[in-house]
Amino acid sequence: MSRGSSGYDRHITIFSPEGRLYQVEYAFKAVKSGGITSIAVRGKDSVCLVTQKKVPDKLIDPSSIVNLFKVTPKIGMLVTGFEADARTLLQKARSEAAEFRFKYGYDMPVDYLARVLADQAQVYTQHAYMRPLAVVPILAAIDEERGPQLFKVDPAGYYVGYKATSAGAKDQEAENYLEKRFKNDPNYSFDEAVQTAISALQNVLSEDLKATEIQVGVVSESQGGAFRTLTVDEIEGHLTAISERD
Repeated sequence: MSRGSSGYDRHITIFSPEGRLYQVEYAFKAVKSGGITSIAVRGKDSVCLVTQKKVPDKLIDPSSIVNLFKVTPKIGMLVTGFEADARTLLQKARSEAAEFRFKYGYDMPVDYLARVLADQAQVYTQHAYMRPLAVVPILAAIDEERGPQLFKVDPAGYYVGYKATSAGAKDQEAENYLEKRFKNDPNYSFDEAVQTAISALQNVLSEDLKATEIQVGVVSESQGGAFRTLTVDEIEGHLTAISERD
């Protein structure tokens, strides 16, 4: 990418003659460099977040590798990209949500949190002394008025709501798969949403995943809208259901 850019990739605040910000594009590439693929699916009464769990070193405790976080009791965040950047973003999200709760007396809506994170990401593309965060957060929650909500924020500061989305190494292949599954605009139940997300990940990676190789976070109306991560046994149950269905 840097070839022929004539130095425009050296400064985040300078557009190339083609109207591109190379440093922002590099941030998108950095998100994919970890080789992790994440998928999110919104059902009629729930949202499911699924991502790979890769342990880079045999000496690392697998329980310390986490990409799913609870921002508030009812808002879950799946982060894909640089883990250090992800934790910085998580701290910002929790701080903003807590301040909102203290100021207004009710929980921050997930769409407003997505806008706050997107605004910060966009500011990072304007100043030479900052760099974009190499992380893509996906937010899930049950809104009291709008029902299940799913948002994704990219390093450029763009955010929008999704029926299903993906981030990471093979995001385009995953989105192509999800587009086919959502062609007829299905209203997935909780189990169907979870199994659709896991199936999409298995299809993209072209392998049968083990329960210990993925992380699954869910939020559903039946559980009061609380965000939680599925246990290994629960994931194993969904994997068994997928294999029997196929």
